[in-house]
Amino acid sequence: MKYGFAKRVNHMQSSAVRDILKVVNRGDVISFAGGLPDENLFPVEEVREAFNKALDTDAKALQYGETEGVPALRSKLTERMADKGIHRMPENVLITSGSQQAIDLFARVMFNPGDIVLTENPTYLAAIQVFQSYEVNIVPVDADNDGMTKEDLETKIQQLKPKCIYIVPTYSNPDGKVWSLERRKELLRLAEKYHTIVFEDDPYGDIKFDEAETVAPLASLDENKYVVYTSTFSKTVVPAMRTGWITGPYQILRMMAQAKQATDLHTNSLTQHALVKLLEDFDLDAHIRTLQRTYKERMHVMKDIFDRADDIDIRYHEPKGGMFFWVSMPEYVNTKALLDDAVDNGVAFVPGAPFYVNQPAQNTMRLNFTNAEPELIEEGMKRLVEVMNSAPVQK
Repeated sequence: MKYGFAKRVNHMQSSAVRDILKVVNRGDVISFAGGLPDENLFPVEEVREAFNKALDTDAKALQYGETEGVPALRSKLTERMADKGIHRMPENVLITSGSQQAIDLFARVMFNPGDIVLTENPTYLAAIQVFQSYEVNIVPVDADNDGMTKEDLETKIQQLKPKCIYIVPTYSNPDGKVWSLERRKELLRLAEKYHTIVFEDDPYGDIKFDEAETVAPLASLDENKYVVYTSTFSKTVVPAMRTGWITGPYQILRMMAQAKQATDLHTNSLTQHALVKLLEDFDLDAHIRTLQRTYKERMHVMKDIFDRADDIDIRYHEPKGGMFFWVSMPEYVNTKALLDDAVDNGVAFVPGAPFYVNQPAQNTMRLNFTNAEPELIEEGMKRLVEVMNSAPVQK
């Protein structure tokens, strides 16, 4: 039978990462494909205790709640954001079902078909999916290791009059980039000059490998006029709680809250109340420092193997934080084709092409180093280097 789907489904695409995980989630494949934190580091007992306390102390934890989120959690989040220099009031916080929903709700209330979004190339794959589903034209801006270049960014703002600039400026997915403070200030200056909204996606900002490094979120430089900022507990507590948040100008959040009412009424109340208890009784910052040390060690295991692999032609930069290595091979290598050989050899990665808005570099790949013990990383990288050494020429 033919079904009368809406025209917009023609713009929806399956996630390349999720499709790969279906293939590689078997016992004999060492996967560097998913963007997964290590479940062995989850604070399981503390989370269990937080849920118990939420149930014991407040029956409202099982009741319908405000669309904007549990007030106590919103207050806790303003305290944590203030530590990053982002000073907002609780009424300027909307709790979402992961930061992914924040991207979707923002797109729903802001974009008409044909609107322009500027972003880097490559950028976060799931954001591309969201924007495409709303029939948005995504235009890449030239960038280097410090962020978007001023000349190309300003030229495209002038010519295209974008509705939004989407960025992941801190330990980005997929390439682990950290924007310089100068580029952040320049972007904000242009946003103010041309009255353009910036969507700052910051899921990895807490996972830094140099404790002394301070990275100012773009939102900390803004007086809540031009920057919409979203983050999540998925990388620092547990993904299954599916709890993120977004802050920004009140008018935008008000419209997003109305869109959320039509979507799911509110984010899971029990989880929100449990998070309040967790933030009250659990030293989350100490836990994050453990994640930083552990993931840094694993990153170095992966990097050291690449450093010693003199017989393969690859380019990469050492990540300063986050969860990913971004690797480029010679232009004649197609990593999508290489993935089949890798899986046959018991290791998996994500080909880089799906992360590009246009003109994808077929010779790139993303590797996750957070979801495997060092010994497993060593074995998986040994297998991967063997596959890289035998990479076929793609014409």
